[in-house]
Amino acid sequence: MTAVPASLLAVERVSRHYATGDAVVPAVSDVTLVLAPGDFVALMGPSGCGKSTLLHLCGAMDRPTSGTVRLEGAALNDLSDDALTRIRRERIGFVFQFFNLLPTLTVLENVALPQLLAGQRLGVAEGAARVLLTRVGLEARLRHYPQQLSGGEMQRAALARALVHRPALIIADEPTGNLDSENGAAVLELLIELNRETGTTMLLATHAAEIAGAAGRVIRMRDGRIESET
Repeated sequence: MTAVPASLLAVERVSRHYATGDAVVPAVSDVTLVLAPGDFVALMGPSGCGKSTLLHLCGAMDRPTSGTVRLEGAALNDLSDDALTRIRRERIGFVFQFFNLLPTLTVLENVALPQLLAGQRLGVAEGAARVLLTRVGLEARLRHYPQQLSGGEMQRAALARALVHRPALIIADEPTGNLDSENGAAVLELLIELNRETGTTMLLATHAAEIAGAAGRVIRMRDGRIESET
C-alpha cells in the first residue's frame, strides 16, 4: 500500500527576489506554507503582495531565490527544466483568470490536449475529456470553439482541462476575476464540488470574499510575507 504523504506541498522559508537595474525587489520573503492532500486554500492580499509569485513558485513555473519548494516530497529546486516540465504536465493543473484556451482548438480538443502532450492515445485522451466536460455541464459544447462560449463556460472548460490528467495540485490565479457575479458563483461552487469529489488539493489566489469564505484555510499576504492564517 502506498503511503499518503503528510504534506502534498511544502514551502520552506522561500524567498523570490528580482533584479531591476541596480535594485533588488523582494516579491516573496521567507514564506513557509504546508498543504495536505485535499486542502482547499485561498491566498488573499492587496495587488502586488506576492500572491501570483508564490503561485508560480508552488506550480514549478519559477524557482526561488532561496528556500525550498517540495511537491510530494520532491524538492523542485533540485530538478532540471525538463523534469519541472514533466511535473507541471503530470502533477499540476493550472487555471487562469483569462482562461488561456487555444482559439483554434475545439473545447474537446483543448481539454484533451494535456493528455496528448503526455503521450496518451487520442481516443483515451478524448474519452477522459468528455467525462470531465460532461461533469462541468459542457457536454453540448464539445465541438464549439472558445469564442463561441460565454465567460463562465470558458472557465468551466479551463477547469476540466486542469483536471483531465488527474493532478495532485490545482493552481488557480483569480479564477473568478474575469466573470460576472452569477458565473463567478457557479465556478466557485464547481471548484468546491470538484475538490470534494476528486480530493485534488487546490491553492487559489483571489480577491473574492466568496472564495475565501468557502476555502478550508485563508492565508493573507502583505509585502511578500504571510500576514495571517485562518
